[in-house]
Amino acid sequence: MKQKPALLVLEDGTFFKGWSLSHSYTVAGEVVFTTGITGYQEILTDPSYSGQLVIFTSPEIGNTGVNNEDNESLRVSCSGVITRNLCHSPNSWRMTLSLSQFLNEQEIPILYGIDTRQLTQHLRSSGAMNGCLSNQILEPKTLLKKLQEIPSMEGLDLVKQFTGGQSYQWEESIVKKWRFNSWQKIEGSSSKTIIVLDCGVKYNILRHLSSYGFKVIVLPATSSVSQILSYDPSGIMLSNGPGDPSAVTYLIDVLKVLFDKKIPIFGICMGHQIIALALGAKTFKLKFGHRGINHPTGVFQKVEITSQNHGFAVSAESSFDDQIQITHYNLNDYTIAGIVHKKLPIFSVQYHPEASPGPHDADFFFSIFSQKVNSN
Repeated sequence: MKQKPALLVLEDGTFFKGWSLSHSYTVAGEVVFTTGITGYQEILTDPSYSGQLVIFTSPEIGNTGVNNEDNESLRVSCSGVITRNLCHSPNSWRMTLSLSQFLNEQEIPILYGIDTRQLTQHLRSSGAMNGCLSNQILEPKTLLKKLQEIPSMEGLDLVKQFTGGQSYQWEESIVKKWRFNSWQKIEGSSSKTIIVLDCGVKYNILRHLSSYGFKVIVLPATSSVSQILSYDPSGIMLSNGPGDPSAVTYLIDVLKVLFDKKIPIFGICMGHQIIALALGAKTFKLKFGHRGINHPTGVFQKVEITSQNHGFAVSAESSFDDQIQITHYNLNDYTIAGIVHKKLPIFSVQYHPEASPGPHDADFFFSIFSQKVNSN
């Protein structure tokens, strides 16, 4: 592929010149950074990155190419990719395509050859902001004008573009565990049905649920209470997803009714925020978000290193009901990272216990959910 000059312009006028290998493009989105040094394929296919231009702070990506097993959804979800170095000679026994081929096939822009350290430091001090990426228009002032038409992520409901119009049953019944590089299936009760409300679900969440022997049915986040209850669920999972959780009012209203049914409910990331909103909390936009696979969370001197990807958080100033207990904090900034209801079988975490990519410190939450479902 032929190398082309490319340009990134931020809404405050800052710009960076680099290179691309892609088709001709001009795209815009929120510019965010992730600190993980592995797992670029899982990150790129995570629906929670929808509408965003993702900066990889790792010095180089693409070394192991792309394979057929590590995708977290059907396609790349982010609007563009920004990196310091792009590997042009990847090598792995699992590889089917190079990263540049993979992105080009899906028409996802990539900008490389810029100082991502400087760009990340700028966003840490100024906050995440919209940006425009182009290899067609190389004049910063022209791209800056285009940015004025791009809405802020605050108040944006992006769930509707990922939640499917139809329900489906997840068929994969095993999940790969990092134990002697073997495949494991955890025995469970196949008679139990878990409904996953799809805000932009990652495949590894479905794999984990399936590994406990559950029948996993995925429903759109726009489903009504009657549609959800028609499956006679033994448990309900609220998935991760993109955008502002406070804009997903239809799901918040549905949850308020479901709480009275006393069905075990587990929320992850966006699901955590929506559960908190339904319980009377408030959410807010973080300055630059939490994105990476090395975020410490915990309480009472117990720490889990976790995988995170979110730009919003539950406010610690929320008027929580007395029955709500905070179970985890993000230990970098002490934002709320986990809650549990003292009487109802409801709990949620702001991070990703399915760990794809990331450490497995928190995957015990699926075991807790399984116990609640089987004892309910």
